[in-house]
Amino acid sequence: QGQLVESGGGLVQAGGSLRLSCAASGLTFSTYAMGWFRQAPGKERELVAAINWSGGSTYYADSVKGRFTISRDNAKNTVYLQMNSLKPEDTAVYYCAARRSMYLYTEESEYRYWGQGTQVTVSS
Repeated sequence: QGQLVESGGGLVQAGGSLRLSCAASGLTFSTYAMGWFRQAPGKERELVAAINWSGGSTYYADSVKGRFTISRDNAKNTVYLQMNSLKPEDTAVYYCAARRSMYLYTEESEYRYWGQGTQVTVSS
């Protein structure tokens, strides 16, 4: 049974930083593509960043380019999202997702496993 557990969310002032972590269990982690999504109240879930199984390829939403960095440590079965220069519009529940593949995915429907989410709140 594959499980993903996010952590690292919290309250931060605009311009500050947070690092989210997603720990995987029950998966051969190094064979999975990973993604970070977010959802704000009243809005649809959107892709933030994605990474392929080796970490050699990444994708970022235009709204976070230059501010967020996705990375992974396959030895620790963990994917990270480093968030810098945070803005109030980054406030959302952030979700980790996974799919067994050598490729990178950008569509929500392409992912098979999901974490429970972690809240990120950015104050003005």
